[in-house]
Amino acid sequence: MMRCTDCEYYGGISGGKVHLLCDPFTNVKEPECLAKWQVLKLETMVQAYTATLEMYRRLAPLQERMFRHMEQELDEVEEADAWKYALDDDDDDEDEEAEDDFGR
Repeated sequence: MMRCTDCEYYGGISGGKVHLLCDPFTNVKEPECLAKWQVLKLETMVQAYTATLEMYRRLAPLQERMFRHMEQELDEVEEADAWKYALDDDDDDEDEEAEDDFGR
């Protein structure tokens, strides 16, 4: 098995990450190269997922405040419109009393 450091497609290490310049669809020299390439790509995906989770952790308090604010706004709107519903309820009560007077 050939070592990556001996391969012409080895890009070196920068910032603690290994860079492979090989393309799994065109220039893989050995089957082990494909496995290494897959591991590196999987590691990249895990790092991106971890960064996404960290961003969600940072946004969580802001989202909670925003939801509380929206709930307060909706409650205020419902309270402001309560007089409309109160009139509708009174009309329904009067209709029921009228029906009772006629024996229906």
